[in-house]
Amino acid sequence: MGTNDTITDGVPDVDERDRRNFLKILGVTGSVGAASELSLSDLRGAVGEESADELATYGERIRTDLAGGLDAGLLTEAVVGIESSIAELPELRAAGFPAERGTAYHEVAAPAWEAYDHLAEVGFFSAAERHLPEFSPDHVRATAAELIRAEPLTAALAEAGFDGRERTALVVDVVNENERLAQWVSTAKLPADPESYDPADVAPLHQRALGGALLWIDELDQHLWQREAILTEAMLDRGIWDVKAMLGGIHLFVSAARDLAGPEELADSQLTAALAGGSAIAIRGQEDVADDLFRITDAERAPRGGDRA
Repeated sequence: MGTNDTITDGVPDVDERDRRNFLKILGVTGSVGAASELSLSDLRGAVGEESADELATYGERIRTDLAGGLDAGLLTEAVVGIESSIAELPELRAAGFPAERGTAYHEVAAPAWEAYDHLAEVGFFSAAERHLPEFSPDHVRATAAELIRAEPLTAALAEAGFDGRERTALVVDVVNENERLAQWVSTAKLPADPESYDPADVAPLHQRALGGALLWIDELDQHLWQREAILTEAMLDRGIWDVKAMLGGIHLFVSAARDLAGPEELADSQLTAALAGGSAIAIRGQEDVADDLFRITDAERAPRGGDRA
């Protein structure tokens, strides 16, 4: 693991195998992306545009469905609040494991919950599920290509506090885990199981993506205090990065909703990429935080009475 100016030791490295797989899925050939430091900006002119029209169709349908139903002021405040929460993560990491159960992680998630509640109330998540395709490998590839091409979207992540290495790590992970993302299906595709749940009671896909991420963040107030004895400093590094990734995905999604509510500066294809990409990043973050901080085996746990490093 390397070091960056924001989070120390938690950002996953993009190794040569990751790089090759990422470029292969995107269809990028030749020497582009083969530099020692893989950069999304270097790939901007190399990724294909063949899916842009299809993405634009999805975005246009969402705009038509939700015209006039969003609170631009509330969403703007939420975006600013999420950015502030991300900026607080280094201080939260420096504080380490809490000595008592507190509310620090709840407070970090609070601005995103404000946006989530509003989007759920106006039916935004339902509209996204109606008009966006599920996370097939092809849809993930098209979404990632548009994220790379669209400077406003990478700029939004930069404004949220993600440096170039971090932005690359987010997109590479989503692309390389496209088959895993494809397991997250729409509510209509869930199997009926009358003994345990009714699919009609399950939230839409993108609502599960954002809400699930926020629930994992909220749980850290209890979890880090309660299970400090088995967690290591390296695990906490990775967990803080996972929190940042989840908030980054939510920020991208909410920024797209804010644009739809007011400025409308994003093209329809960019709107689609921000919504789908933000959801995908939030999903991957919650899967990673579960593995990094919650599902700890005896072989991985901190030694009893030993060094926690």
